Amino acid sequence: MQIDPTQQAPADNYKLLTNLVVPRPIAWVSTVDDAGRVNLAPFSFFNAVCGNPLYLVVSIGTNDAGGTKDTARNILASKEFVVNLVTEELFDAMNVSAADFPFGESELVAAGLHAAPSVAVAPPRVAECQAAMECRLHSTVNLGENTLVIGEVVMFHVADHLVGPRMHINGFAPIGRLGSPSVYCHTGDRFDVPRISYTQWLGRNK
Repeated sequence: MQIDPTQQAPADNYKLLTNLVVPRPIAWVSTVDDAGRVNLAPFSFFNAVCGNPLYLVVSIGTNDAGGTKDTARNILASKEFVVNLVTEELFDAMNVSAADFPFGESELVAAGLHAAPSVAVAPPRVAECQAAMECRLHSTVNLGENTLVIGEVVMFHVADHLVGPRMHINGFAPIGRLGSPSVYCHTGDRFDVPRISYTQWLGRNK
């Protein structure tokens, strides 16, 4: 089947894209407003895009009224944010934080979570998370109804039990987003296959 996006409603195109580009990691972004109130919201248009410098991207859509979401508003004002990563035991809290809370009401409190101080930025991280990344805003790009936020990671927080020799991360199993509107996946089932060299490939095909 061929599907021409120009002949589809935007909602249908969104559904196709988010059900085909899977699994996607979830950025659970904590920010603060100009009054110091903490906002927490999940986004699955998210990934790492550069290793040196350490850049990641989060794409933030508009709210139901078509306006700027609190997360984007806070990042644009403060130039700082924290990406917390969601493991299975935090799924329910993450789901609560996705609700359309009024501006200024903290999802962190509503979800029964606790703030832990960051080191290099003002927004706190989620204390219950096994991993988080403090970020400073590098730049933004307007993409249709979305604001693409490019952030530089300036501090990692990783639970001690996850960090092995040579910075290998072991036993970390965040949840992933599989599709719209509410499909997720576990990431504990995985396999490890070393990348082969061109010489090894030639040897296979003699």
